[in-house]
Amino acid sequence: MTPAASFLDTLKAAADGATAAEDAFRRSIAERIKALERERAFAFRRLNLMRSIAEVVAGAESEEIAVAAATAILRTKLGWGSDSDARTVVLSRFAPVAQAMFATLSPPPDEEAPEPDVPGALGEFETWYGETHPGPFWALFEHYMPETPVVDF
Repeated sequence: MTPAASFLDTLKAAADGATAAEDAFRRSIAERIKALERERAFAFRRLNLMRSIAEVVAGAESEEIAVAAATAILRTKLGWGSDSDARTVVLSRFAPVAQAMFATLSPPPDEEAPEPDVPGALGEFETWYGETHPGPFWALFEHYMPETPVVDF
C-alpha cells in the first residue's frame, strides 16, 4: 500500500464516520421531535376533554349527575356509540376524575374533607390505563375517519 493510499483511507474513514454521526444525530432529533409532537397532542387532548367535562360537571346538581354527564362527554369524544365490557371498565375507572372535579367545583360543607385532586385522579387513571392497555389513553382519540362517498339523488 502506498503512503498516499493509506492517507486517503484514513480520510475516507473519517468522512464515513462523520456521515454516520450526522445520520445518528438526525435520527435522534427526528425521534425527539416525534416524541414532543405526541406530548403536545396529548396535552391538548387532555385540556380539551377536561374543559368539556368541567363545563358539564359545573352545572350538575349532584355527583351522580356529574359522573353521568362526564362519562357521556367521554363517550362522545371517543366516538363510543355502543357499550362493551372493556369500555364499561374504562368509563368506571374514569369516574373518580369526574367525582374529584365535582368536589372541586362544588365543595362540600365539611371543612375537614381533604382537598380534591383532579390532576392526581386524572394521573391515576392515565397510569392505570397505560398499565392495562397496549398504549396510552390519549391515543384513543386518534380516530381514522374514512371518507364517505358523496351520493346525489
